[in-house]
Amino acid sequence: MTGSTQFEVTIQNHSPLLTAQDTYVINSQRLPLNSDEHVVAVRKLVREYAIDIKLSLVEQTKVVTAASELARNTIKYGGGGMVVCMKLYDGVRDGVRLVFGDDGPGIADLSLALTDGYTTGGGLGLGLSGAKRLVDDFEIDTRVGEGTAVSITKWKK
Repeated sequence: MTGSTQFEVTIQNHSPLLTAQDTYVINSQRLPLNSDEHVVAVRKLVREYAIDIKLSLVEQTKVVTAASELARNTIKYGGGGMVVCMKLYDGVRDGVRLVFGDDGPGIADLSLALTDGYTTGGGLGLGLSGAKRLVDDFEIDTRVGEGTAVSITKWKK
């Protein structure tokens, strides 16, 4: 599966996480995040990419779970947005990278938001911190009043 499918999904967020061009990208798709149906579509695509690079069932579950948490956060706290799903190859290993972006209010206290148990939405407070633990690489760029971008990567080991 090579090539690229792009949907008309735009946000105003100018995070470098969303605009960076990765020379390792084999395939990418941009999907909207505005509804539960979109979360299901993201989960499906991430599972397909994970299977394609031959991640174990446990590793597939980890990256799909992280993707689901971040997709729901994008909708709930960011007011909706988008995700760019990428299949990677760095010359040695395959990977799946997801970059979630929104134009929401941003995260005022990032260190607090990454603390297990902290929530502003009545949940368990494990979304960001849990997603971070489930993947190999985690980056977040949040700007109060401008939005948030979160990048996660899971590598085939």
